[in-house]
Amino acid sequence: MRALVISDIHANLTALDAVLEAAGSFDAVWCLGDLVGYGPDPNECIARVRELPNLLCIIGNHDAAALDQIDADTFNPEARSAIRWTQKSLNQSSRSFLQGLPEKIQLERVTLAHGSPRHPVWEYLLDTRTATLNFEYFETPICIVGHTHLPVIYSLLNSNHLARLSIPEPNQVITLPEHAIVNPGSVGQPRDRDPRAAFALYDTEENLWDYRRVVYDVLSVQERMIQAGLPERHIQRLAAGW
Repeated sequence: MRALVISDIHANLTALDAVLEAAGSFDAVWCLGDLVGYGPDPNECIARVRELPNLLCIIGNHDAAALDQIDADTFNPEARSAIRWTQKSLNQSSRSFLQGLPEKIQLERVTLAHGSPRHPVWEYLLDTRTATLNFEYFETPICIVGHTHLPVIYSLLNSNHLARLSIPEPNQVITLPEHAIVNPGSVGQPRDRDPRAAFALYDTEENLWDYRRVVYDVLSVQERMIQAGLPERHIQRLAAGW
């Protein structure tokens, strides 16, 4: 099976549509959460995602905050402002969809989580020590996460005491390690100094990870964010990918 893996869309419909066009054919979609937050198109992104074939989708921390499941005061001021705007903007259909999302999904060979397998909604996997500890919290060979907006692969061999970090090159197909935590990066707000939307295609039978980037019309998204009165910092960072 060929699964399209997307994460951290963050209400950026233009980036999402560019990803869907660039992905080509796929059999299923695995969405790792944070459909909303930061961007100007929360309802439109949710509507687009929920129409995708054989969808598996989990909840992210911004999704949970938009539903008041996480206190917005735990976020920084700019993120908190965007959350408040999102809460006011979501329609009932979008709320109902987000409310039905699980925190984690376990398949035969893959576990899906937004933050980490240990703390699915909130924990950031930003270093090898934290990643190493998390290998004890999933039973499948592969765990796929989002949340950091950074495309990375953590692998752990039985003989190693510390996970190994690698950063895949875009548009390169690789065989994943037998025991790995993988992040496809962010569709709607990359933070690795590359403003292109990030996603991956995963061949579940061959264990092949096809990591990709695609250019989209950042300026049009920034213009919609300005019209919505969203925070300036979030508007500017789209163009720089930070």
